Amino acid sequence: MIDNKRIVLSSDHAAIPLRRAIADHIAAQGWEVVDIGPTTTESTHYPKHGEAAARQVAAGDCRFGIILCGTGQGIMMAANKVKGIRCGVCVDTFSARMIREHNDANMMSLGARVVGEGLALDIVDAFLATRFGGGRHATRVDMINALEG
Repeated sequence: MIDNKRIVLSSDHAAIPLRRAIADHIAAQGWEVVDIGPTTTESTHYPKHGEAAARQVAAGDCRFGIILCGTGQGIMMAANKVKGIRCGVCVDTFSARMIREHNDANMMSLGARVVGEGLALDIVDAFLATRFGGGRHATRVDMINALEG
């Protein structure tokens, strides 16, 4: 596991306010935030933002990634195309805990048009507080990784 306390954040234009709230929240917890934008509300394409964040996690520059778009779905799909990334969309704290404990997720995605700020911060906290369970789950994560070729 990467021991650094760096988290990359990225979003499309629809999720800038929520991304900034998350950045402030996790920085207050001692995480080093690598916010790669965007910075304006001009329409932009979520695949490039999901990929950019995923590449930083896959390279080991950041321990985790948190990405956002309107639903969280599209940006998550883009991130998962990068080898070594396991990203899931979370709309509740249970899902956030499970993708860490069972799937060793290294990224999570949120929908800014789906969850409010308070719930989003709780989801982020659940994701960051949960450790990978290993054991039988490690076998399954290995099977997922093998699909990448």
